[in-house]
Amino acid sequence: MPKTKSFDEHSHEYDQWFDEHSEIYEAELAVIREFMRSYSGNGLEVGIGTGRFAIPLGITTGIEPSAAMAAIAAKSGISVFSAVAEQLPFEDNHFDLVLMVTVICFLDDVLQAFKEAYRVLKPGGYILVGFIDKESVLGRQYMEKREKSLFYQDAVFYSASEVLSFLRQAGFSSVMSKQTLIPASPNDTILDGYGQGAFVVMQGIKD
Repeated sequence: MPKTKSFDEHSHEYDQWFDEHSEIYEAELAVIREFMRSYSGNGLEVGIGTGRFAIPLGITTGIEPSAAMAAIAAKSGISVFSAVAEQLPFEDNHFDLVLMVTVICFLDDVLQAFKEAYRVLKPGGYILVGFIDKESVLGRQYMEKREKSLFYQDAVFYSASEVLSFLRQAGFSSVMSKQTLIPASPNDTILDGYGQGAFVVMQGIKD
């Protein structure tokens, strides 16, 4: 079952977080953009929320199980479908890009979600998965404090190596990763790989 209760009840608090933590938000956007330089404009965001990533990244289609969050995104002109990541309402080989940002921690079945993303991507298309690495300092803090969080009480965090394994099991190849939010470094620092930064983005290609 999708974990939407907190997002339905506190959608505006969720949206406000991005304004209150603009440096973190901009850092996450920047590392995602590193992989989108050749983006063609036919993309899907899975778990689009209020559209905070889709809008600046030029993605106009999304799925979102939280009605309150979807309503906010729709006001910005995004086509939002009520669906879950494990069962996407789209035909095979349809999109050039599937984006998931801080979504996998709320999914019932990450591997199935990645398989669905693989199915709806065109050959040569790619998935981008942005997530908090549970082995990072921030990831450990989130796990320790999640019972007190409005949004992360039911979250399951994953390590970068676990996400990499899921992507490969789903069929993705040529997986690359970049990281940001690195302790003792400026927020706009971006490094290849993972293991230092709290926020990791992985790209996998559908051959």
